[in-house]
Amino acid sequence: MNRFDDSILRMIDANLNRCREGVRVMEDCARFALGDESLSERLKAARHALRAAIEALPISSDALIASRDTSNDVGTAINTPQEHQRTDGMRDLVSAAAKRASEALRVIEEASKTLGNKGTLFESIRYRLYDIERDLVFALHPPCPQWTLCVLVTRDLCTHFTPEEIIALSADGGADCIQIREKSMADVAFLEYAGSLTDHAHQLGLHVMINDRVPIAKLVGANGVHLGQDDLPIKAARSLLGHGYWIGRTCPTLRHAIQAIDQGADTCGIGPVFSSTTKTKPTLAGLSLVESYLAEPETNATPMLAISGITPCNIDQLSAIRCPGVAVSSAICSSDDPRNAARTIVESIGSRQTNASPTIIA
Repeated sequence: MNRFDDSILRMIDANLNRCREGVRVMEDCARFALGDESLSERLKAARHALRAAIEALPISSDALIASRDTSNDVGTAINTPQEHQRTDGMRDLVSAAAKRASEALRVIEEASKTLGNKGTLFESIRYRLYDIERDLVFALHPPCPQWTLCVLVTRDLCTHFTPEEIIALSADGGADCIQIREKSMADVAFLEYAGSLTDHAHQLGLHVMINDRVPIAKLVGANGVHLGQDDLPIKAARSLLGHGYWIGRTCPTLRHAIQAIDQGADTCGIGPVFSSTTKTKPTLAGLSLVESYLAEPETNATPMLAISGITPCNIDQLSAIRCPGVAVSSAICSSDDPRNAARTIVESIGSRQTNASPTIIA
């Protein structure tokens, strides 16, 4: 008869197995899905730390195994629907495994205190796993940055320079993203065209979003897609892209923005702010929509770009309300000095942001 309460040993044994399983799932995701040596090593170290912490308890591994009574464990027959669903893919897998491991560690930590152990080693491992879960989830799906200037590149609007030259001049002017938008180009031609521009932009350090065409965004290695209200639903786009890509959504009202974020949008195009020369906008949302977005707790942590009719001449109106980023098309693509046009916009936004209180973008 073990000198410790057998139920305590069973709790420790069951949760030790749960924790090992959870950490192993996380480690294999880091190893096989990401090929990330650093994350794999950190998870392996956590497993070894767990073994050392268990060995430091005043009980033997034989005592733990001897306490095991799976056939009479009422918990093995209890299931919930969520246990059988991983609809969000690899990210769901990681989150479920991390929660299983951290919850198990908490049980072991508390149970070990009844054995005269302080539980601090298990607490330390639990905190370590919190950080690893964050880094692993972000590695699978990096958070979308808050861009200052995204240039919407459309070939017919490039009146003075080629699209490749527009991209290079925009980068020189401080742009940090481009969106490739060709509504009428056939898929076969767009695949080659978008692939060439994506490679060019990436070499210049720019992020690349593809307008509308989700499969092509994945094929050319873009960073994501931007969807209009009549394009694919966000969840459908995510199922095609997976979690290595960002999804933006055009949002003409605050309600649309809240809905898009709830559905998984990584960034929102807010507007139309001004009248556009490239696309008819029967109703303008104006500056008030941008202000509402930035003030609303349900939206202001998600990156955004003000859209429609933005030029070097009216950018000061947006920077005056602390707008952190804009998407611009003809004002740069059709300009005879795209570099200067981009620089004017970036500097206007930047001059206001330096005096603003910091905003955390999740």
